[in-house]
Order: sequence, then C-alpha cells, then structure tokens
Amino acid sequence: MLTTFEFPTTYQEIKEIVRQYSPENYARSRNYIDGEVSYLSPYISRGVISTKYVVSQLVKNGHSLRKNEKFIQELAWRDYWQQIWIEKDIDQDLKHEQPKVEHRGIPSSIYNENTGINILNDHLIELRKQGYLHNHMRMYIAMLTCNVGKSHWKLPAQWMYYHLLDHDWASNALSWQWVAGANSNKKYFANQTNINKYTHTFQKGTYLDKSYEELEQMERPTVLQDVIEPDFKTNLPESSTVAIDPSLPTFIYNSYNLDPLWNKEIEGNRILLLEPSHFDQYPISDPVLEFIIELSKNIDGIQIFSGEFHELKKQLNGSSTYYKEHPTVRHYKGIEEERDWISNVKGYYPSFFKFWKYVKKEIFNNPNDEA
Repeated sequence: MLTTFEFPTTYQEIKEIVRQYSPENYARSRNYIDGEVSYLSPYISRGVISTKYVVSQLVKNGHSLRKNEKFIQELAWRDYWQQIWIEKDIDQDLKHEQPKVEHRGIPSSIYNENTGINILNDHLIELRKQGYLHNHMRMYIAMLTCNVGKSHWKLPAQWMYYHLLDHDWASNALSWQWVAGANSNKKYFANQTNINKYTHTFQKGTYLDKSYEELEQMERPTVLQDVIEPDFKTNLPESSTVAIDPSLPTFIYNSYNLDPLWNKEIEGNRILLLEPSHFDQYPISDPVLEFIIELSKNIDGIQIFSGEFHELKKQLNGSSTYYKEHPTVRHYKGIEEERDWISNVKGYYPSFFKFWKYVKKEIFNNPNDEA
C-alpha cells in the first residue's frame, strides 16, 4: 500500500491538516504502512510549524495529551535529534563504530529500486517520485542497506535525505545510525514475516524470509553485491540581487526556517537564503527544492537569494539582520532568535527516555490538558 497523501503548500491548508488530525488511533496503528499518521513532518522539518504548535493545537482541539502520549513522544523524538545535532558531530558514528561495514556506497539494486523485495521496491519508487516514506519503511530500507547490504550509513542517509520533503539531517542521520548500530547497542533487523505483517503483503521465499538469527549471520546476498557511489547535486535558482530597504530590519529564512508568522507584525526585508555551500553538504532534489520555494510563498514579501550569507550581507547596506538558531547557520552574523521547541528541556541526553522523562513531566503538567 502506497501513500496517496498530497502535501499542500499554503499555510491555510497546512493549518487545516493540523486541525483535522486526530491522534487517538496513532499508537495502535503507527507501525502499519497504512497507519493513522499525521503527515505533518514536512512542515515541521521545514520550520513552517513547530512541535510546540502541534501540541498547542491538539489541546485547543480537545485532544488529551495523556491519552495520546505515543504521538506526543514521537514529536519529542524530532526535538531530541535536533538537540543532539546542536551538541554533537552527527556526521560521524555517534556512539560506536558501525560494525561489519564492507563498503561506503549504496547497493545498486536498492538505488535502482530492484531489491527483490516487492513492497520495498514500490516504496523506493514512491520516495523518488513523491518525496515521502512511512517511518517504518525508512527503517526497513536502512536495515536492508546497512545491515544486510553492509553499507556504511552516511552516503545512503544522504541519498534518502536528497529525496525527502521532510529531510532533517538530525532525524535522518541519527535514525540511520540507530538502525546500523552506530547510535545504538544493537543493529535493527526485520525479516520478511515482519515486513509482510506491517505492509499487508504476502511475499515468500526471499533472502529476508529467514529467522532473525539467520539474518544476523547472513553474508551479503548476491542482489546487494553491486555497489555505487552516486554524486548528488542541488540545482539552485540563478543568483540575483535583492531589493533592500536599509532602514528596515532584514529577516533571513532558509530551508529549515520557513515560518510565515515569524516577526510577521514587524515591517522588514524578508530573504530566503539558499547557500550553495549548505546544499553542497546537504544536497536535495529538484522536487524538494520546488517544495521549499512553494512553502516560502506563505511569507509576505519574500525574496530569494542564491548565494552565501557573506555575499548577501554586502547587499544589506547596514540593515540589522535577524535569523533563527539552527546548527546549519552558525556562520550567520546578526541577532539570533530561538526556535520553538516542544518543551524547555535542552542539551544532550545519551538516551531519549532520559530526555523524555523531563519533557513528559513538563508537558503533562499542562493545566489545560484533561486526564
């Protein structure tokens, strides 16, 4: 079963998705490929809305946070990954050297959507065409690539990031590391029985149709022997000058901050900054870039600048510069403002559940939430 959800880009439509979402069946169904997930991740990742906003709207719309703890916990995971990115170098194996790595490429059968596992092929095509994957499917693909195909996690994680509308390097890189055993104490495996169960399929006789003990000891199968190392490129718009009123402040937006309400009440210059150096490090596909540009149209008076921050700074003629904190903008100069988070819990926690313990205590003490 494939995702048929279309991701709108107007702010009114996005708010309506939030308003209509009911998380009551999330915990029961979330692992199934047709589970009742929210489809909000592209808007959270792009900074159009925040985890804090989603929680506030759930309360406003009468949903009990306590009764929907699993959904709130999944929102907290997104902030948890971001907090690690702030504190740690997540481009490297975080906790352990990834075990049993045989190469640093991508099995060509996975890249070319011909894995021998029919439902995975279907969703690999969906990733390329639609820019979205169910979270369980992401785990299956990472497992197949790293733990069966013996790839190091990083290049495959970049490949998936390249295609995802909800690309978030913290969530993506650290989830791949978790599956591969670099950010966890054990590699994640799923056999054909597990895949069939959660995808409502019935394929038999594949190289994954084994016990978990057999999977963990299995040599790399023939279908995953060929390896490629693709080079990903971002096709940014042509660079251009922007019209700046130096008597007004300048608000800098980027692919991680497309919040149309950010300082909306203040008149100012509003620039979507697309830095070649950023996209050299974190390349994205043409459809993903188009999605970013469409989302930016919710910001009144937005202008697009393809170039580096220091090049834009020269055009500002002394205008004061504002931007939101993010690990990718540490080279920006100006007035940094904090992002909205699900809670006030900050810093690095080696375990999500240590982080969650404090987040949960803060959130569930909300007097507006019903037991």
